[in-house]
Amino acid sequence: MRVLVTGGAGYIGSVVADRLLRGGHSVTVLDNLSKGRQQAVPSQAEFVLADTGDAPALDRIFDAGRFDAVMHFAAFIEAGESMLSPELYFENNSAKTLTLLRAMLRHQVSRLVFSSTAAVYGDPTRLPIVEDDPLEPTNPYGESKLIVERMLAWFHSAHGLGYASLRYFNAAGATADRGEMHRPETHLIPLVLQAALGQREAISIYGTDYPTKDGTCIRDYIHIDDLATAHLLALDALAQTKTQNEDSRLIFNLGSGSGFSVREVIDVASRVTGRKIPVVEAPRRPGDSAVLIASSEKIKRDLGWQPQHSDIEAIVRSAWQWHSSHPRDHEAGT
Repeated sequence: MRVLVTGGAGYIGSVVADRLLRGGHSVTVLDNLSKGRQQAVPSQAEFVLADTGDAPALDRIFDAGRFDAVMHFAAFIEAGESMLSPELYFENNSAKTLTLLRAMLRHQVSRLVFSSTAAVYGDPTRLPIVEDDPLEPTNPYGESKLIVERMLAWFHSAHGLGYASLRYFNAAGATADRGEMHRPETHLIPLVLQAALGQREAISIYGTDYPTKDGTCIRDYIHIDDLATAHLLALDALAQTKTQNEDSRLIFNLGSGSGFSVREVIDVASRVTGRKIPVVEAPRRPGDSAVLIASSEKIKRDLGWQPQHSDIEAIVRSAWQWHSSHPRDHEAGT
């Protein structure tokens, strides 16, 4: 298939673009490079510098290539920032996605794989979280993604849009060529590894009084390669359901089913790197949930997804191998 990958210069988008190409698909990456790195875009992919909120640019891109599907990764992802500037998240994540969806309608592109988030659930009512649990985000980031999910349901009903909404928990780890690097960095594992490399003085633990085993937040980590596999399976499933006249709405959690606290991740990173990692305790951040752990049984049952890298030490080790072999990326901000 010919696939447009928005946000394909980012961490997850670039890995998925690479996997699409290796799977025989044709890929065009659209990214405004406000957060992404052009170096991460696979060399075999066509790259277009543009914004998902630029309707004329989208029309030119769709006119130039007859796409079979869109994979949509372009978004702001910092929950803490969204609490301070919610308008940025509703504009960039929600409103610009509407512009993209309208362009897809104009150009009759009827398949979308959407990068959603576990933040749509908010504070869970039970663990592990399943797909039909209540959707009550505790921060504008999660709300901005939930707005998109609701738009997709209506576009499906009104226009026959086939879509897969993949609710990630914590993507982590690295492939041989691509690792996690954000500007600014806000994710735990790369922050911890930067501290191990001496690129930051210490790692901050935000909140030590949560109702968890050691007082710190617990999260479910999924390896980026397993995440990419799920995207390709979802794309294939959309293609099949469209031809078989089945329901072409797919909603799946993506996680490992296991939870690790902030302190546990720091301890694992210390063992993997063989280095002491300085820690500073700080107050809770608004909008953070105490525990988020996924049930991914639905995608395993429906699409045959089988994660290959569920061990937290293996995930951290893959990230460490990438970060320690790319020490200048942090300094250059690339």
